[in-house]
Amino acid sequence: MTVVGSARRHPSAVLLVVQLLGVLVYPAMEGSRGGRVAFEILGIVVLALAVFSVRATPGLTWVSICLGIPAVALSLVDAANPTEPVIAISGVLHAAFYFYAAYSLLRYMLSDHDVSADELYATGATFTLVAWGFAYLYVFVQALVPGSFTAAVDPASDRTWMELLFLSFTTLSSTGLSDIVPITSWARSVVMLEQLAGLGYVAMVVSRLVGLTIMRRSNS
Repeated sequence: MTVVGSARRHPSAVLLVVQLLGVLVYPAMEGSRGGRVAFEILGIVVLALAVFSVRATPGLTWVSICLGIPAVALSLVDAANPTEPVIAISGVLHAAFYFYAAYSLLRYMLSDHDVSADELYATGATFTLVAWGFAYLYVFVQALVPGSFTAAVDPASDRTWMELLFLSFTTLSSTGLSDIVPITSWARSVVMLEQLAGLGYVAMVVSRLVGLTIMRRSNS
């Protein structure tokens, strides 16, 4: 089986791998204009892969495209000339796109009672999509209310994308290891919503897949 064939059969796996690679390379892109452009290009790749994954699920592709195209356009504008309104609108559109993609993958995983390999990959991809979505919500909150988040290092400055993504992952996974702290009411509200989403994801999705896997082995 070719690599292209495997990617078509398991689009969720490709999305998951690219997002995890992005976590590793994002730190090298911060702090320079060229790195910022590269960051946005990688974000566009992730958006395209998410659309491709949605096409393999019960989700509506046109909804993803309608959300993704303006998000991509604003990403490029943000890279060239970042302003608070552009950052805020871009954050909302990106968050809506990632949440819709996550919703589509959830429908895909919950649509049958058989656990396929791609559904297992979708479990991880959905988690990362939700983490990305909340990170962009944090970007939106920070654009509307500067100083919404503080940290041990340079507490008075706005938090970088990587810091907000780190906060999102630690909140969604309930590890509680983040040194990024929400200090305004709006920021704390969004963090509480993500905490609830993380608990619900483990309770509803992960536990279901584990139960179906055990049931299949018991019946075999």
